[in-house]
Amino acid sequence: MAVPETLATSAPTSRRSLDPRLMAVVGSLCIALSPILIALSGTSPGTATVFRCLLALPVLIPLALLERRRTRRAQVAGGQLGRLGRPWLVVVGGLLLGLDMTLWTGAIHAVGAGVSTVLVNAQVVILPLLAFLVLGERVRLSFLLTVPVMLVGVALAGGLVDSDPSTAPDPVLGTVLALLAAVAYAGYLLFLRLGAAPGEKAAPVTLATAAAAVSSFALGSLWEGIDLTPGWTAIAWLALLAVVGQSIGWVLIAGGMAALPSSTGASILLLQPVGAVLLGMAVLGQFPTAWQLVGCAVVIAAVAVAVRRRAEPAPEEAAA
Repeated sequence: MAVPETLATSAPTSRRSLDPRLMAVVGSLCIALSPILIALSGTSPGTATVFRCLLALPVLIPLALLERRRTRRAQVAGGQLGRLGRPWLVVVGGLLLGLDMTLWTGAIHAVGAGVSTVLVNAQVVILPLLAFLVLGERVRLSFLLTVPVMLVGVALAGGLVDSDPSTAPDPVLGTVLALLAAVAYAGYLLFLRLGAAPGEKAAPVTLATAAAAVSSFALGSLWEGIDLTPGWTAIAWLALLAVVGQSIGWVLIAGGMAALPSSTGASILLLQPVGAVLLGMAVLGQFPTAWQLVGCAVVIAAVAVAVRRRAEPAPEEAAA
């Protein structure tokens, strides 16, 4: 899961050393690897989320400090100071992020790594609905038509029609947890959009990750508990998750999406659920049933249509 291109803040004008398409692709594949690493750790939802957040901070904090210094230097050199962020909104978003990641981890255990990642992508539909309720942003009728299609796909992908108990031991619970995680993630993205300062990518993610550690500890303590000594093997998987998924993946996506056209960014983001399903089969041996694969395809197709519809500018916006 990563910040969609439509919510990324604009980066300051500077020479880029990496192709933004390559950054977005690598970042998406890093995120796709996250549920696999969580499953391999074998830890409870709260334990996995708390450790992935805490272990990511030593990587994120230096990146945030370097970014802040570079952004300020560019603004001073350009003779203008950018808009300051609203950190308290980022913190609220981070608390929701902790709920999202904890619930999503529970969904991984209940319905499988690949399918749970597909289901969480329902946030693409939930987010504009939240933006409509909170900010009054317009929602197109064509976009609303994708909602019932996605719901059908969610039912199929979640195994509500047919599932393999060895892969999805509790498909109903897993589907519910994944959808609740999608709602929390959509809220995180909305608050991140409102609170992040222009040109900053690593700093908001760092602050949100710290807040996520707090909320995941609270939820995890009440749900299956927190194991502070899960063993070195589990810690190794979670440390890899923190570096690859929690740090590198999110920063690369945030940086790459800001410089890409909407259609290109939307297509690249679909690598996350597709990659998670393929990696789940290859690494974990979790093979969804034929109906679940059909549901995954329906959800991904609905996400593609929804994102492209959102990316199309209104006539008055296109002329601006």
